[in-house]
Amino acid sequence: MSGLENNLKQVRERIEKACLKAGRNPADIMLVAVSKTVDIDTIKKAYELGITHFGENRVQELKQKIPLLPQANWHMIGRLQTNKVKDIVGKVVLIHSLDRWNLAEEINKRARALHMNVSTLLQINIAGEEQKAGIAPDDVEYFLESVSQLDHIRITGFMTMAPLLDNPEEARPVFRELAQLRQKFRQKSYPNVELKYLSMGMSQDFEIAIEEGADIVRIGSAIFHGE
Repeated sequence: MSGLENNLKQVRERIEKACLKAGRNPADIMLVAVSKTVDIDTIKKAYELGITHFGENRVQELKQKIPLLPQANWHMIGRLQTNKVKDIVGKVVLIHSLDRWNLAEEINKRARALHMNVSTLLQINIAGEEQKAGIAPDDVEYFLESVSQLDHIRITGFMTMAPLLDNPEEARPVFRELAQLRQKFRQKSYPNVELKYLSMGMSQDFEIAIEEGADIVRIGSAIFHGE
């Protein structure tokens, strides 16, 4: 068994164990393999091993990799500059990092030009870290209300990044708060909003995220570099 195959097997087993603990179905968890800085041959091997979703942080890498594996589902998970929106709209299945209003307007404008709707996740800075992108929890309601003006954007869930902590258990309150926010806003109805997904949890803390309700986990190093 190759290193990659072994890593994947371990990650899937960890997902299953976390689901078992939380009384959830592992089939409901979308595994997005974070393939930044990973060469295309390795990505293709991961695809052959059953990984169908890949996440990239940089538009430049996405542009280079998508044509080499167009049958995969590509996700934009990093901070997105407005001038790069034109390069990915229509090419990725989901933008995880909608974190400001002018970006929403630009995505909507590009989507309208292509006569399509674009799925996005609203990035929320639960931990309040200054160096992290994302809107404040207090601004979520206003953002969801305002998105009704943008007819080519769909907000299909929330995304957050927990602080990098030595003990993954310490990230639990962050994940729990995001799940509570989704629960709160699911009880209301907003045009162009359907909160299906919580994208949270990475290599160091994805089990905790799953226990707290993550539907999408973004895992890079545990798959591609081992632990």
